[in-house]
Amino acid sequence: MKQGRTITLALILLDALAVVIAFNLFAWLRGVTDSQDPLLAPLFLPIMMQGLAIYLIDGYNTRTDTMSVTYTSQHAIALIVVFLLTLLLTYGFFIAGFPLQGSRLVITEASLLLIPLTLSYRRYFYQRQLAEAQQRYFMFLGSPESCIAFKQECRKTGMTQSVLYATHETFAEGVANGPTDPSTPPFGNVVHYLAEYADSLDAIILRESNQELPPAVAQKLMELHFSGVPTYTLELFHEVYWRKIPLYRLNQTWLFQEGFRIAREPVFERLKRLSDLSLASLGLALTLPLLPFAAAAIWLEDRGPLFFRQTRVGKNRLLFDIVKLRTMRVSPGGDAYTRVADQRITRVGRFLRNTRLDEVPQLWNVLRGDMSLIGPRAEWVRLVNNYEQQIPCYHFRHLVKPGITGWAQVSYNYGENIEDTLRKLEYDLYYIRYFSFVLDASIILKTIHLMLFGKGR
Repeated sequence: MKQGRTITLALILLDALAVVIAFNLFAWLRGVTDSQDPLLAPLFLPIMMQGLAIYLIDGYNTRTDTMSVTYTSQHAIALIVVFLLTLLLTYGFFIAGFPLQGSRLVITEASLLLIPLTLSYRRYFYQRQLAEAQQRYFMFLGSPESCIAFKQECRKTGMTQSVLYATHETFAEGVANGPTDPSTPPFGNVVHYLAEYADSLDAIILRESNQELPPAVAQKLMELHFSGVPTYTLELFHEVYWRKIPLYRLNQTWLFQEGFRIAREPVFERLKRLSDLSLASLGLALTLPLLPFAAAAIWLEDRGPLFFRQTRVGKNRLLFDIVKLRTMRVSPGGDAYTRVADQRITRVGRFLRNTRLDEVPQLWNVLRGDMSLIGPRAEWVRLVNNYEQQIPCYHFRHLVKPGITGWAQVSYNYGENIEDTLRKLEYDLYYIRYFSFVLDASIILKTIHLMLFGKGR
């Protein structure tokens, strides 16, 4: 844990230094400044914006796989957004004579250099971590069944740590096919095992229970927690590591816990509405010129209708009609879900889905107030009725307006069965509970990545 904080601090300092070096290098080459009078104070804003953008894509999280294609593209997109904002602020808002106004090429060249530069040392640190990493562990304290479920979730989410577990009767290492081979020591002696693995533990996970821990175990957990090995409840671990709400914790009183600012405090809803109106208007202005071409392509392929309309469920379960560009062949009935390589999707429709252009008419729903730009997916009435019968507390999704994009949409694949719906609900509830404009900004960056790399369905 301490090593992780050190790497994070090093990345923050290196990012700031990279901005200073890149801008001063090209400013010197372009004759905007000289070595005796380097640019420093004017770079405060680019440094802060770059730091925020990288933070939004988890670029300071040592668990992020910076070698992956997904992170690489998100990193590039984030810094390109910073570049565009730097240009906009420098030439649109600052008074004449601001040092960065000396040359647009300086900002452009420095910003382009920062993409590979800031990515390179992240990859260096990540590869070094992999090379030096010894086997790390999570310790799970709870029932065998809950530990098996936890280990399966760790495997699905790509966690590399092995799982040590303790139950109220037995303690064992590495749940494989279930707790069929009980081992010792008994639960009361787990304190000795905690001491043995203390240097290799990343976290201790405690399954919520009415049964108290033995005093020796509680004391050892407290010592480890304050020495840098945190103890999480299972619910808190889901929220911190996976940024979702585990459904096993849901009940009718869950809503009355802390959080839910967007559903409880009008000021956040009003600010979100203002941002929706501004961005939806801008989005329509930018994309309207493309709609005639998309409409012509849809009509030429099968001479069918241009738009798809369907009744969806909104905030407080109010119904509204959603409008999208049609991407599927007109046919009565059919599967309620869109499958991989679904034969109903037209050739034009596949392109529209991959680029998210089919969603453009929904900006009108945003302006009308039926939807927000960001929120849970607006679901078909028929599906909502089924989900509410099968999933307790599914109606919590309707505390806020549905969105064109959202935390579940960028964190989980397209849902095509009840199990997928359960998993996406966990992410939707996390968004509703922990709404912030920072989280919205992170969703926007991840959505841009999905649009550019054609991952729509």
